[in-house]
Amino acid sequence: MEGAGNDFVVIDNRKIGRTLDELIAIAPRLCDRKFGIGADGLLVLDRRTRQDVDYTMIYRNADGSDAGMCGNGARCLSMFAAHQGFSNDHSFNVHDKIYKALVHKSEHQVTITFPDVEQPVWKRVGHFQLSQVYTGTEHVVFFCSKKQLEDDKRLVETGKFLRNDHHFNPPGTNVNFLAEEEQENVLHLQTYEKGVEDLTLACGTGAIASAISAHFKQQAESGEFEYSLLVKGGILNVSFRYDEGSKTYQQVNLAGPANFVYEGSISI
Repeated sequence: MEGAGNDFVVIDNRKIGRTLDELIAIAPRLCDRKFGIGADGLLVLDRRTRQDVDYTMIYRNADGSDAGMCGNGARCLSMFAAHQGFSNDHSFNVHDKIYKALVHKSEHQVTITFPDVEQPVWKRVGHFQLSQVYTGTEHVVFFCSKKQLEDDKRLVETGKFLRNDHHFNPPGTNVNFLAEEEQENVLHLQTYEKGVEDLTLACGTGAIASAISAHFKQQAESGEFEYSLLVKGGILNVSFRYDEGSKTYQQVNLAGPANFVYEGSISI
């Protein structure tokens, strides 16, 4: 499956019953683009581990490491779950966090509602001024020009440097390069993802981190806000309500595409 070009191997573990250690072990082979199926990560629909959700989502990076939450992956897994008999309106957990999904099958669109997000903090690393924010996984945001955003080679070099900087390790961080558009609430984004160790065509949690960071940079007051994130894989929409009193972002929604590419079997 793919969501805005972020692609995943998706399996229903309720049917095959692999242990977490087994899933971790096979993730690099399945995700290898030369010797396996090829994907940015492995998505697993598993039996629920708590009674207040419909199922548990497991996500591992292409190298088998724990990515925490994956926004584009969550949309794909929610679409997959809806086709496996779950309601179009359902909930799931990733570790100890609960997420809600609203699936629009005919439109190939899914909206995921995230738990509240704490206000970002500014972080200085060398000559880089970064916004640091946790959206289910680790993110930093660097504001740049649209011209800088076009230099993929430089973005990879910078992303690799910041991703491995001692300020963020362990466990490392995803690095977002964000250019603001003259048109209000339109943002251009590229993300260097840890575990993939490269730029990807889209990153859902990175889109949320970037939209929140843009709001934070503008020092906007309380209210409801919506941003369109233009990524190489398409368009992601992020909306939230900011509460100045608690300094939290609430009712955080990520909306975007989720598509099946093909089905098949592989011997492991």
